[in-house]
Amino acid sequence: MEYLDFEQPIQELEDQLKSCQVLGDGNAVNIKQACVEIEIAIENKKKEIYGNLTPWQRVQLSRHPSRPYTLDYAYAITDNTFVEIHGDRTFGDDKAMVGGMGKINGQTFMIIGQQKGKNTKERQYRRFGMSNPEGYRKALRLMKLAEKFNIPVLTLIDTPGAYPGLEAEERGQGEAIAKNIYEMLKLTVPIISVVIGEGASGGALGIGVGNKVFMMENTWYSVISPENCSTILWRTWEYKQQAASQMKLTGPDMLELGLIEDLIKEPLGGAHYKPEVAYNNLKEKVLETYKELNKLSKTELQRQRQERFIKFGEFSG
Repeated sequence: MEYLDFEQPIQELEDQLKSCQVLGDGNAVNIKQACVEIEIAIENKKKEIYGNLTPWQRVQLSRHPSRPYTLDYAYAITDNTFVEIHGDRTFGDDKAMVGGMGKINGQTFMIIGQQKGKNTKERQYRRFGMSNPEGYRKALRLMKLAEKFNIPVLTLIDTPGAYPGLEAEERGQGEAIAKNIYEMLKLTVPIISVVIGEGASGGALGIGVGNKVFMMENTWYSVISPENCSTILWRTWEYKQQAASQMKLTGPDMLELGLIEDLIKEPLGGAHYKPEVAYNNLKEKVLETYKELNKLSKTELQRQRQERFIKFGEFSG
């Protein structure tokens, strides 16, 4: 387990617990009670730390390298039926954007999302979850395929942003994202979007135009990262914690502002502590939401989705 800086007190206690267990195994002395007391201390320390997270600490948790990614969720929540589909039929197959079909409790879904890597080699292969234009075009192709067969769409958002390279701009990065937003507003099937990690910039919005949008508990959603915001305002990354606090980018902030419908609970410490709990919570929310959206007609789905995003621009003088 990799520990973040603010998790060091937990790491120290868990190291003590390991030493206690080793000592107990190698000696006739019964130190079971001492180990139990350390376990209680660990639980209390977790509740203390994770119950009072700052926005920046939530950003750190959203990036934890052990956190489950899109394919983890896709295989975990489907009935052993997920089949990945490749390519945009125009340029190539973007490894940072994945998608395919699978059944959740017997109902087929088109599942699409950004995929990060679990080690250095895979992160480079997936470009850290930053898609090229062909990734967004692949996502749109799969959404159109879902619409053709009246299959609901589930998008899982986890990206630090669209890929900023020269080749991405040459192939029309901005146009690809804009077209996705435009076409998603017109789709006639239910779209459920969930931020499972980082939700940054147009890279997230390119697959985030849903009838219902949710966030996992320890995630963030914003037009820019705290580091880049700090760089623009103060010309240094040193104020990233201050920027995170002012940007209102966490799930509770988004919920209060009415930009998402609900938060999906994570296990204590984050989704990486007990991934199966995160999987089940997301699965339940998706099925509950689909049951609600399935009552709407195609026209009502379009109208509801369009009105949902249009109202974000409302203001009073």
